[in-house]
Amino acid sequence: MKLHTLRTTTTDSRDRGREIGSRYADQVRDVSARYLAHFEVLGLSQKTVRDIVAHSYDALHDWYPALVEESDGIAEASGIEPWRVAAVGARTEVLAAAPGKGECTTAVHTPPLGGPPETIQTWDWHDSLTPDSLLLSLVTGTGRRVKLFTEFGTAAKIGVNDAGLGLHFNILRHRSDNDSGGVPVHAVARRVLEEATTVAEACDIVASATVSASTVLTVATYRDGHAAAAAIEMSPAGFAEVRPDADGWVIHTNHFLDSRLADGDTGRPESASVERYHHALAVRGSMTGLSAPKRAAAFCGGDGAAAVVCVHADDSQPGHEQWSTLLTASLDLPGFALEYRAGNPDAAAREGLDRF
Repeated sequence: MKLHTLRTTTTDSRDRGREIGSRYADQVRDVSARYLAHFEVLGLSQKTVRDIVAHSYDALHDWYPALVEESDGIAEASGIEPWRVAAVGARTEVLAAAPGKGECTTAVHTPPLGGPPETIQTWDWHDSLTPDSLLLSLVTGTGRRVKLFTEFGTAAKIGVNDAGLGLHFNILRHRSDNDSGGVPVHAVARRVLEEATTVAEACDIVASATVSASTVLTVATYRDGHAAAAAIEMSPAGFAEVRPDADGWVIHTNHFLDSRLADGDTGRPESASVERYHHALAVRGSMTGLSAPKRAAAFCGGDGAAAVVCVHADDSQPGHEQWSTLLTASLDLPGFALEYRAGNPDAAAREGLDRF
């Protein structure tokens, strides 16, 4: 996966979209075509996809119209129909209508005695869908600065803002997921980054969105020398907060932890979500007080690249059933920065993380 970097200071949403689309027209068109082909392989007709995308587009327009403006600006400058960009932005909502799995592992530590959060996440996805991704630095209309990682066409995935808030992103599956086309979960992540300064404000934003697909946003904050965090699980059935344990850790993979929502979990066992969760629990004590590369090494434990949190594509499977760890990321909230490596935590430990 090639990472592209854009730092923009325009505060107008459509102009920002045009800037993204003008600079990365080839990547926008390519990623859109790949996702539409992927949906077809999963058995979703173009009519089904377009219906879900249209409803999701309308839901987003009602809930946070600035992101519709940005998406349309990307499409305009890229020379493709708006729905084709919106289909990537609502890709999780489309995928809610098809069987699937997701593989991401997030661990966040809030030191009980004070100090900034210590975080790490793997992003595991199909490399065939994301040959290119984006590191975006932006300024909102209210002057809030945001830095984020995302795919071309999605609003946000992992990021930080200059108010000392950061966010990690994991997909979930719930029996209430449906094809009604709700507010895109990636747009919820983006609005949290643009508007929230506390975990409580992030929860309020999540609660205000009517979603049709499930996700967990693990939000961390740092202010006045104190860290706070929560994993905010959301689904069409409702949302819940998972707070840090007594040692200050909140860990999440791809299954619900809230007891009420867990009853409707439909994640696939082959995602190894429970195994990855217990691995992270087992190594968490060795990850505190470390630099990001050393934290990545501790995250792997003694297994290195063979650790369960380092997902490797199974070449014996068809392309749409192949997952691998495409990104390892850590949040530096005092420094308003993302630390990242295109690859798994073992690669991050050996090669170091770049800073954005």
